[in-house]
Amino acid sequence: MWMDLHTHTTCSDGQYTPEELVQRAGKLGIRALAITDHDAVSGTERGRTAAKVFPELEIFSGIEISAKENPQLHILGYGIDGSHADLQDYIEKNKQLRQGRRERMLSFLQEKGVSLTLEEVMAANDGRSSGRPHFAKAMLEKGIVSSIDEAFDRYLATPEYLQRVERPKPTAVESIQLIRKAGGVAVLAHPAKLKLKPSAFLELLSILCQAGLQGIEAYYSTHHKEEMTWYNEIAKQYGLFCTCGSDFHGEIIKPEIALGTGKEGSLLLPEELEQEIFQNFKQALSNRNHGTDE
Repeated sequence: MWMDLHTHTTCSDGQYTPEELVQRAGKLGIRALAITDHDAVSGTERGRTAAKVFPELEIFSGIEISAKENPQLHILGYGIDGSHADLQDYIEKNKQLRQGRRERMLSFLQEKGVSLTLEEVMAANDGRSSGRPHFAKAMLEKGIVSSIDEAFDRYLATPEYLQRVERPKPTAVESIQLIRKAGGVAVLAHPAKLKLKPSAFLELLSILCQAGLQGIEAYYSTHHKEEMTWYNEIAKQYGLFCTCGSDFHGEIIKPEIALGTGKEGSLLLPEELEQEIFQNFKQALSNRNHGTDE
């Protein structure tokens, strides 16, 4: 266990600041860490600064973009140029949309009888408010729900919520194109969470590959071993490389997911396999045609 290519900080919807995340990774002996916040890149440089006390820990730039076709269709971007104009334009517009969503979320919850203030949500995210996990965390801290999952099941992931509150999102193809424009490598996140039949998944994958997808997150916290094997085989067939990521948000937000090791040690892979995954990942970054890494 020395690699985690899918993590979140308080720059989006994680529990820990970039500095805190890096401290935890360094103490665990993780040697390769990608900070992949939702629609944000500001955590990367903060993470790199914090990593200076861990000479063996390498920090990779990243982002995670949610596509509109499926609530679980997310595209990870690695090696992106965080200052790229198109990417910064997307981040700024999305920030404004999130601000509007924040008010819609509060109004929606109040309609459902949930007493919650913006200040309470901000306290759950290092003085800022952003994604649903922070609303869920604030609800948990007030005793409105007994778990983060309950907050999502009852309020924040219902069909009514998704229809009335969620912000406009880009398509998966547009997400890939944006990542590629910013000099990055595009990877399909947690494919099993899409809950698609094999034929439908392969149809989607073909479309994404034509748009410039280069990798697939075959090794993910909640993937079963059979799923990991299948996605690895599919990746080879489509000329994609595989990544390995926990999707770590913090113990309060996702208590079952541990940094580096995933769910109940699901990402404790053979060292030879980890090395192969990491070398392929590095090779993909070095082969991209434009932009800059880190």
